Amino acid sequence: MSADISQAGFDQKPENAARPPAATLELFLAGIGTRAFRFAEAGLRSRDDALDAVQDAMMKMLGYRERPAAEWTPLFWSILRRKIVDVQRRGNFRLRFFAPASERGEDSVIDWADPAAGPAQAHDQREAYAKLTLALRKLPARQREAFTLRVLEELDVADTAKAMGCSEGSVKTHLSRARDALQKQLEDFR
Repeated sequence: MSADISQAGFDQKPENAARPPAATLELFLAGIGTRAFRFAEAGLRSRDDALDAVQDAMMKMLGYRERPAAEWTPLFWSILRRKIVDVQRRGNFRLRFFAPASERGEDSVIDWADPAAGPAQAHDQREAYAKLTLALRKLPARQREAFTLRVLEELDVADTAKAMGCSEGSVKTHLSRARDALQKQLEDFR
């Protein structure tokens, strides 16, 4: 009788055996949200448009939950990149974002500084982030995408190429040009 009880325990499936794909996709999207927002904001120069683009990309990603998890990262970045281009093409990319922040009545710098940092350190972090963001915005779109995906998101060359819809050689060329341009722009900030 004890053999029957122990054998019966092995034949049962765990309750959540059928749920992992949805749960892991949700975890994937939750983990990538902040980085995706920063990427979209750098490309669109608007918080609202960036939030919409990220939300749309995440919703579209839900349709791919059956795909292997290894494909999610390049697939998501590819979807988001295309969404950013779509928003720009539709005219949502307005010239008002080029105006100084004082004229827009909004902060153009997002405070990503550690709240526990001292005032001087917090100021330095905000200044460094603002200079990096401004320098990234001055880059051509393809260079900005290559730099963000390769350096900030730490995707490999193959995944970056898939996300950008180009060859690996193009990714390397765009990244090299982006690094050169950023180095020149940020030289005096060091």
